[in-house]
Amino acid sequence: MRLRLLRERFSVCSTARLPSADCKPFSAALRDADGYTWAGPEECAPAAVECRKGWRALEVEGPLPFELTGVLATLTAPLAEAGVSVFVLSTWATDVILFPEEKLEGALRALEDAGHAIAPL
Repeated sequence: MRLRLLRERFSVCSTARLPSADCKPFSAALRDADGYTWAGPEECAPAAVECRKGWRALEVEGPLPFELTGVLATLTAPLAEAGVSVFVLSTWATDVILFPEEKLEGALRALEDAGHAIAPL
């Protein structure tokens, strides 16, 4: 797979109310029984909620066919073996993998060793 490392730093937050942030390159909100999980650029993170900052993001070059299988498995397996935790988002056209910034070098090395190409910044 070809991946692109996004320049921005991201946050993953837990909030009781739906944030109204319109951020680039993306933001996402998902509701469950406990409230909303929001992910997006740090500068757009909702105020006064629990947030984990310092995530980096790799975007799979897309668009990906909806019927394609195994994309996340081929990406998350080498990251798991390298001890890199992930937070994964999917859109209609592609997948985005967030991981802690302190694991950046190890994550990139693990993915390249597994045969994935990472576009330069």
